[in-house]
Amino acid sequence: MKKTTGLLIPAFSTRREGDLGIGDVLGMRRWVDWAAQYGVGFLQLLPINENGTDESPYSGISSIALDPIYLAFEEGELPYITHADTEAARMDLGEKVLESHHVDYPVVRAAKMALLEISYMRFRSDEDNALAVEFAKFHTQHQEWLSDYCIFKLLIEIHGSHLTWDEWPEACQSQHGALAFVAELRKKDPEATAARLEYFAYVQWLCFRQWLALRAHADSVGVKLMGDIPIGVAFHSADVFFYRSSFHTDWFGGTAPEGYSAENPFIHEWGQNWGVPLYNWDAMAADGFTWWRSRLRHLTEIFGMFRIDHILGFYRIYGFPWHPRRNHEFLGIDHEKAAEMNGGLLPRWFDHPDHTDDQKACNRAGGDFRLRAILDAAGDAEIIAEDLGWVPEYVRPHLAELGIAGYRIPHWDSYEDGSPVMGDVFPENSFASYSTHDHDSLCATWETCRLTVENHRLHPTEQSHWTAQSSTHALRLLAGFSDIHIPVDNRWPHYSESIHWCLIKSLLESNSRYAVLMVTDLFILRDRINTPGTSGNKNWRLRLDIALETMKKNGKLLSNLIQLTKRHHPK
Repeated sequence: MKKTTGLLIPAFSTRREGDLGIGDVLGMRRWVDWAAQYGVGFLQLLPINENGTDESPYSGISSIALDPIYLAFEEGELPYITHADTEAARMDLGEKVLESHHVDYPVVRAAKMALLEISYMRFRSDEDNALAVEFAKFHTQHQEWLSDYCIFKLLIEIHGSHLTWDEWPEACQSQHGALAFVAELRKKDPEATAARLEYFAYVQWLCFRQWLALRAHADSVGVKLMGDIPIGVAFHSADVFFYRSSFHTDWFGGTAPEGYSAENPFIHEWGQNWGVPLYNWDAMAADGFTWWRSRLRHLTEIFGMFRIDHILGFYRIYGFPWHPRRNHEFLGIDHEKAAEMNGGLLPRWFDHPDHTDDQKACNRAGGDFRLRAILDAAGDAEIIAEDLGWVPEYVRPHLAELGIAGYRIPHWDSYEDGSPVMGDVFPENSFASYSTHDHDSLCATWETCRLTVENHRLHPTEQSHWTAQSSTHALRLLAGFSDIHIPVDNRWPHYSESIHWCLIKSLLESNSRYAVLMVTDLFILRDRINTPGTSGNKNWRLRLDIALETMKKNGKLLSNLIQLTKRHHPK
């Protein structure tokens, strides 16, 4: 398989004239065209499933339903919406929202939902509706998940989107009770209930319609779209509500403590608690992984390749016996006290830790069984594994055996003597990058490390000694990997264009099949997409302010490097 270059760009980050305060499918189409022009083989996106109230793309209310916030509303893009409708919406949003550097989700979502209500009202009242057949076909083809999803959306609307299903009235907290509740609604007002359920299906039809059109366009210009599968699904999702036997709803996935975290003391003490229920793998296997097969079938309609987030969780995952909303209760207390507070239960590995050879063999066998089912369901789609963190020694050889590409991040890997792992020894089937959406951009990493080293040189303390050592190590790995001069006196230069293009060239020259840059890497931006363990108002909200001239300049340089390093160049 040919080497290829990718760009990680969240759908919400794109910007174009005429959008409604967030990136959309039409904005992504323009980046597809940009990628085709400059030899970029694929665009890597974050999950595009419908977000929950926290607006994290890794906390969706459905593993299949798409988020309507990414719909483009231009006349001709979305049925029954006129130019006057979108202009009125833009006027209501105002320049502050439209020109902001960060997405204002509540305001933008409300504006788009209002337009969708208008579109649906006109759809229903159109006596000569040429699109009705297409909608009916979609409804039939997606029935295995769509019906449950629409009922779930109706219940959210009735009980309040701020409540999770375990906080609904008790009669609606079970699948049986919820279906009986909706049956009563149908009896009391059949027309209104049917219309509301149909509306939610209508919105999903529009979402799939636009994303499938984008897929077709990307295919036509030789650019692939790369999706993302979170390791878990949110507790407040339709999946957990309707397929409860496939999940352990009293255990939540996360990671063990991995070191000091200044942003979040809970991470330092206990690890990351993501709040995603653990999979009941035995139940899933018993029905032939039906849920996974349905999820992947619809994902691969849009994406020709995808990343599996935290693939280590297919082997073993760290579980918390409490929901993240209780995290604050366990700050600053020891494990004995925590166990007393929680019925004797403490966070632990599922199914087994990796302490003994037998446990490792058992975890590897479990991962093999599950991932082979995923490979079978994925068909021809290319799979990339996010295999970062504490990686057991058996994982990467096993992924290689399965033909799944894993990550290689130059300044995180080194030999025992501290020297860098050079790109020419990266496995061919690997995914080389300097960062993920959860980390600083390339220039921010360099500058943060440089400042840490410099501040320690000027004001040395015992605490700064260790952070300075770590920062020096990262800079030496980056410099060694890219043949940049390493200063003898540890006085590192400011990040510059020459350093920038040297680092990018080295990544593209690596042996990895996939070389990927974050959009913030390519355009030398210090903005961050997400800071794990925090809920700040900037996470998942970055909107790009990139001038066309900058895009063309950097695109041309990247194109030249892609051709120079013999990477894929779309025709």
